[in-house]
Amino acid sequence: QVQLVESGGGLVQAGGSLRLSCAASGRTFSSYNMGWFRQAPGKEREFVAAISRSGSSTYIADSVKGRFTISRHNAKNTVSLQMNSLKPEDTAVYYCAANSKRSSPHLQAYDYWGQGTQVTVSS
Repeated sequence: QVQLVESGGGLVQAGGSLRLSCAASGRTFSSYNMGWFRQAPGKEREFVAAISRSGSSTYIADSVKGRFTISRHNAKNTVSLQMNSLKPEDTAVYYCAANSKRSSPHLQAYDYWGQGTQVTVSS
């Protein structure tokens, strides 16, 4: 099992930046593919970014491509989401997730989830 705790959310003006972090418990972090998802009020949870176990492969949703970057540090058991040029439509609760099978943009592929961190972008 792995436990995930997100941090770094907050209120930022449009055009600004935030860096989200997800800290994972356990000694097998490098065996998990990791993902970031988000859920805005009244909307379904959607894929944002994913990264493979080694960090050699990343997947970014079209809606944030060129603005968001995912990275991981296996020695520190962390995965990060760097968010630049933020827009009001990026406002959502952002969730970190772990997947022991394969890197995937699909919610159903993920076994473990964090509690989420709120990101609010003002116009």
